[in-house]
Amino acid sequence: MKQILSIMLILMISATVNLTHAQTTYKTAKDISYRSADEQNSDDYIAERCKLDLYYPENQTNFITVVWFHGGGLTGGEKFIPEKLKEQGIAVVAVNYRLYPKVKCPVYIEDAAAAVAWTFNNIEKYGGNKEKIVVSGHSAGGYLTSMIGLDKHYLAKYSIDANDIAMLIPFSGHTITHFTVREERGIPGTQPIVDELAPLYFVRPDAPPLVLITGDRELEMLGRYEENAYMYRMMKVAGHPQTKLLELDGFDHGGMASPALEILLKEIKPLKKQ
Repeated sequence: MKQILSIMLILMISATVNLTHAQTTYKTAKDISYRSADEQNSDDYIAERCKLDLYYPENQTNFITVVWFHGGGLTGGEKFIPEKLKEQGIAVVAVNYRLYPKVKCPVYIEDAAAAVAWTFNNIEKYGGNKEKIVVSGHSAGGYLTSMIGLDKHYLAKYSIDANDIAMLIPFSGHTITHFTVREERGIPGTQPIVDELAPLYFVRPDAPPLVLITGDRELEMLGRYEENAYMYRMMKVAGHPQTKLLELDGFDHGGMASPALEILLKEIKPLKKQ
């Protein structure tokens, strides 16, 4: 009898969990402008590129939001919602930003900051929690993630403290000055630079939790693992208590994004309990 009751209890709990999961519905709001009307009216390229898509669980509240920046070397790419982040009980803000050569640095970093500021200022209207905003992206998107999260002046323009970001999770992002920024200046790709356009320049102990993820050092883009490893070490030297470095053996620069998304979901789980 006890065994039968136990089985019935398990089935009831399972049914309740499945019902709750089934009742979660998701909505996508597309092409939301994150720049002001005046900015859009003054610049056709702002009106074209400075838009985001918001994917969110429409019948939940207090959820985590991942702001996601696409890759493409700061010269290409389009916003998209990563498939592995869908139906996970979280929101995703997928961002387009202006690109070189139509603009030059730091315009694309400023766009990234404006999109994150939009998220802070608006996500609660959709049921999210602005204390649970995670910023992430792949390649160029990883570089933008680190720049706006570590150089506080970009978000300060919007009266937002970068330290209020819940977590930074750049995928295979430059931590030295980006190669496109160097190209703009006529500096060869084999010449590493660390200046005010490098995340490494802004190493500090009070930054948000930082999870650095790269592909296999032998398969990655030139020096990408090594510069992230140096970033990890310098954050530790600076006294930052929550920096991780993860190398995905066997995955190249493009291939690492899929398993890295699974790591992201694991890393943000503790935020769900807050």
